[in-house]
Amino acid sequence: MTGESTPAAEDGPVRQVRRRTDADLGACVRALAEVHERDGYPVNWPDHPAGWLSQPALLAAWVAELDGRIVGHIGLSRGEPDDAAPALWSSREGVNSTAAAVVGRLFVAPAARGHGIGALLMARAVREARERDLHPVLDVVASDASAVALYERLGWERLATVEQRWSPERTVTVHCYAAAG
Repeated sequence: MTGESTPAAEDGPVRQVRRRTDADLGACVRALAEVHERDGYPVNWPDHPAGWLSQPALLAAWVAELDGRIVGHIGLSRGEPDDAAPALWSSREGVNSTAAAVVGRLFVAPAARGHGIGALLMARAVREARERDLHPVLDVVASDASAVALYERLGWERLATVEQRWSPERTVTVHCYAAAG
């Protein structure tokens, strides 16, 4: 599948979203490290970041490039048994939670923000979920104001705010969202 390129602004940088390959993982981990250092995402830095980006339930993943440099990432996965968002959405809709797909592992390198890359990545993951006849859902740490603002600006509906145990010693408050429609 070819990538989708869009100029960010007239004569501005070229943004492209394309399917992630294994060769992209090193650049993704470097960008993720920048995000973690600046924003604290992910909350728990993984022992194996490349593996964290390629979790077993992964259906598809994409990278965003800005002028040919990988600056962002997003994944679409099947829900795990402890994922709150698919369970909340499926309960509300009266369908099995397997009808949902979880949007996650979304990040944009700090230096590349302000170019609409997060929205491009979200649009690609949502399109893939819909092509698979799945409804996109996600959760986000409640304190991540910029991510919450992005999801709400894109019209996602907050389902609930819940506490999730992310490690034996850490419980995190997350907002659960479902895509509109």
